[in-house]
Amino acid sequence: MAGDGPRIIIREIFNKSLLAVDPYKAVASHSDTIRRAYKGGNFRRLVLIGFGKAASLMSQAIEDDLGDLLAGGIIVTKYGHSVRGDRKSKIITYEAGHPLPDENGLKATKEIVGVLKEADKETLVICLISGGGSALLVAPYRTITLADKQEVTGMLLKAGADIFELNTVRKHISAVKGGRLAETARLATIISLILSDVMGDRLDMIASGPTAPDKTTYNDAHDVFQKYKLESRLPSSVVEIIDKGRRGLIPETPKDDAPVFQRVRNIIIGSNKIATDTARTAAGLLGYRTTVISTELSGEASIVARQLARKAIDAQKALAPGDKACLIAGGETTVTVRGNGKGGRNMELALAFGMEIKGLPGITFLSAGTDGTDGPTDAAGAFVDGQTVAKAAGAGIVAEEYLKNNDSYTFFSRTGDLFITGPTGTNVMDIQIVLLDS
Repeated sequence: MAGDGPRIIIREIFNKSLLAVDPYKAVASHSDTIRRAYKGGNFRRLVLIGFGKAASLMSQAIEDDLGDLLAGGIIVTKYGHSVRGDRKSKIITYEAGHPLPDENGLKATKEIVGVLKEADKETLVICLISGGGSALLVAPYRTITLADKQEVTGMLLKAGADIFELNTVRKHISAVKGGRLAETARLATIISLILSDVMGDRLDMIASGPTAPDKTTYNDAHDVFQKYKLESRLPSSVVEIIDKGRRGLIPETPKDDAPVFQRVRNIIIGSNKIATDTARTAAGLLGYRTTVISTELSGEASIVARQLARKAIDAQKALAPGDKACLIAGGETTVTVRGNGKGGRNMELALAFGMEIKGLPGITFLSAGTDGTDGPTDAAGAFVDGQTVAKAAGAGIVAEEYLKNNDSYTFFSRTGDLFITGPTGTNVMDIQIVLLDS
C-alpha cells in the first residue's frame, strides 16, 4: 500500500464512520418505538414532516417500515440530496437552497406548516430533523422577507460566526425555529428523530431547534450582531424585530415551561461522537494506536489546523520505531472570509495543516464534511501529507497565496488532492483523521 496507501486507509476509516450514522438505519431502529406510541396513544393519523440534508433517507425508512400506518408527509432537503427518484411515495419531497435559504424552501415550509395546522389531538406527527434544516426550513418572522434572511445569513457566514451564533439569530427572525414549529401543532403529539450536527448535541441548536425549547433570547441575537459589528448593515426589518423582542413588545421564543412541549418528544439518533468512536474502532482494527482528540473542534479553521498539526508532530516524535498511530477529531470550524476564492472550512483547514507539516514524512491528513459537501463546492474536503505543499510550490502553486485568498478548493483541484464523495445522505459535522508512521 505504498504511495496512496495511507489515503486508502483513511478513506476506509472515514467510510466506516459514515456507516455508523447512516440515517436510514438510525431511523429504522426507532420504528417499533413509533408503532407502539401510535397504537398505545390511540391515534387515528400518522403524518410525517422532515427537513435537512438527511431528510430523504430518513423519511424512506419511515415509509418502508410504517407505510401501512402513514397517511402522508412532506420533506425538504438540499438540492441533489433526494434519493427517491421516480418511486411512488406517500411523501412529497422538495429540494431547496443551502446554506442560503431560497424560494423552494419557503414553499416547502409553508406546506409543512399547513400539515401541522391541520393536525389534531388524534394525530401523531413524526418530525425528522438533520443538519442543514436551519436553511431548508424557512419562514421569516412577520415583516422580515426572504431576501432579508438571505442577507443576514450571508453576513454572518462571511464574518465567521459559528453555528451557535448563527442559529441564535436564525431562531429570532423565524416563525418556525426556536420551538415555534411545535407551537404550530398545538393539539398534535410530535416525536422528533434528530441527527445531530451540533457540538454537544444541543436540541435547541440542531436545525435551530424547531421542536425544542429555546435557551436563547432576543438579547443574545443582538449580542451576536454587536460582536461582528453588523448593526449598521442589517435590513431595517430585522433591526425592528430584534428591538421589539428585546423590549418585550413581541413574544419570545417558547421556553422550557411552554405547555406545547408536554406533547413533544425529541430523540437524538446520530451524532459526531458516534461517528468518531466508530472511526477509532476501525483504525484500531487496522493496527493503529488511536486517540480521539476531540469531538468539539471549533474556531478559525487555519488556527485549528496549526494546533492539530502540532499535536500530530508531537505524537509522531513519541512513536517507537515501527509504530503507527491515528489521531481523530470531530466538530465544526469556521472561516472568516477575507478573499474572493472558492473553498470550505475543511479544505482551508487541510491547506493550513499541510503548510505546517511541509517536508515532514509519515504524516497523512484528511479533513472532510460527513455530508459530502464542504462550503459551496462539490468536494467533501481534502487530503494533505508532508509533500503536498512542497510539490505544489515546485509547480509554482504557492499555498500561502491560496490560503490568504480563501481559495483552498482551487489549490487542491490543481494538486489533485480533493476528497470527493458526493452527497452521503448523512450530516454529523466534520471529521479529521491523521495517520502517523514512525
